[in-house]
Formats: sequence, C-alpha cells, structure tokens
Amino acid sequence: MTARPMMARLKTSASLILGAIVLIWAVELVNFLSVRQLYSLGILPRRLSGLIGIPLSPFIHGSVSHAMVNTVPFLVLGGLVALRGKRVFLGVSVFVILCGGAALWLFGRDSYHIGASGLIFGYFGYLVARGWYERSAAAILATLLTLFFYGGLVWGVLPSRAFISWEGHLFGMLSGVLAARLQGHQE
Repeated sequence: MTARPMMARLKTSASLILGAIVLIWAVELVNFLSVRQLYSLGILPRRLSGLIGIPLSPFIHGSVSHAMVNTVPFLVLGGLVALRGKRVFLGVSVFVILCGGAALWLFGRDSYHIGASGLIFGYFGYLVARGWYERSAAAILATLLTLFFYGGLVWGVLPSRAFISWEGHLFGMLSGVLAARLQGHQE
C-alpha cells in the first residue's frame, strides 16, 4: 500500500472513531441533562421494551465517569478495527451490537444493561481472533498489541460486581470472535 491510500485509510479510520466518540458523548450530555432518563433505553433482558436497547445501549452510559472509562479503549481497539477499512469497522460494529445485544437480551440477568463496553469487548475478541484465523503479519501484530495492552480485559467476562454487566462483556467478546470467524479470508 502506497503512502496516499494509507493516509486516506487513516483519515477514514480516525473520522469513524472520532464520530462514534462524539456520538457517545452527545448522548451522555443529553442523558446528563435529562437526569439519566435514557438509562431506561438500555437492554432489559426478556422484555419487549428491552429490545430497543440492543442498538441503543452502546451509546448510553450511567455516568460521565462510565463514558470516560469506555472512551480510551473504544478509541484504541475500535481504531485498530477501523484500520482494516470502513466496511470492516461498520460490519464488525453492527454485528457485535446486534449479535451480542441479542444474546444479552436472551440470557442476561434482569437489569438494564448499558454502555459501550460490550462493543469494546467485541473489538477485543475480533482483533485477537483475526490473528488466529487470518495469520497474516498485520493481523498477528494487531493481536499481539491487543493482548499486550488490553489482555486484562479477559477478566471482565467474569462476574465481579453487581453493577457491571459481565454478561454484556462476555457476549460482546464472543460476538467479536464469531465476526472474525465468519469473515474468514474475505479481505
């Protein structure tokens, strides 16, 4: 890849990630100003009203600190996925949101589940699994970087605190791995 297409891909990747982060923070501002009224638009397992949360929950956070904690890993891991191209980033994002969200709706505990962490875990699972399935130098490098900087995320799929949706983390990660598997060698 020459310098010009690489710069174009970097600009597109940066635009996608920054746009998503601006959306998360715009929703956080609305949620803050509405005294957390958007919380009820999260995923509420096995309730019809909770289905709306599947596409919306990654953009809704419980507090400013919750949104801040998710911003950096979203930027880094989402950025690594976005470097694979706009189509891949959007495809993986939508797949993880819908597949992971549906699994969470079916099997999660009876509580509202919100936040971008399920999507972040999906990016983690995707990046690690792409190294395994693709076995190219670039994919293996991305896997190694992901494991080095974010390998500790794996512990987030275990129940630890009542207010943390470990189920969202688990189903997000599994959806990311499945996205990598389904993608095969298409690129």
